Amino acid sequence: MGTTRKHWLIAFASASLLAGCAVGEMPPPGRYLTDRECHDLTALKTNATPTMAEHQSELAALRKAGYDPSPFWDDPYYPEDLQAAQRLVDYWYRIECAPTQTQ
Repeated sequence: MGTTRKHWLIAFASASLLAGCAVGEMPPPGRYLTDRECHDLTALKTNATPTMAEHQSELAALRKAGYDPSPFWDDPYYPEDLQAAQRLVDYWYRIECAPTQTQ
């Protein structure tokens, strides 16, 4: 692989990683998830074809919950740490994002 192509691949991977780290907004005071993360997590739960932005929002929420997506072969606690972060994000989602049911 040529040096220029390798540099472009590294730049693209870095930009993608940075985009996943910060979706670009802060959650409202007293909340863990942003409105965008709530929207994207809701979309992911509908089982529709997910977009890259929705996956990035999910990853940002998992990072807030303490998950570090380092290579799984370097993580002696994988997949337990991912599952624990997912449970925490699911809890935040139920408390902060789920629409209230009226009767």
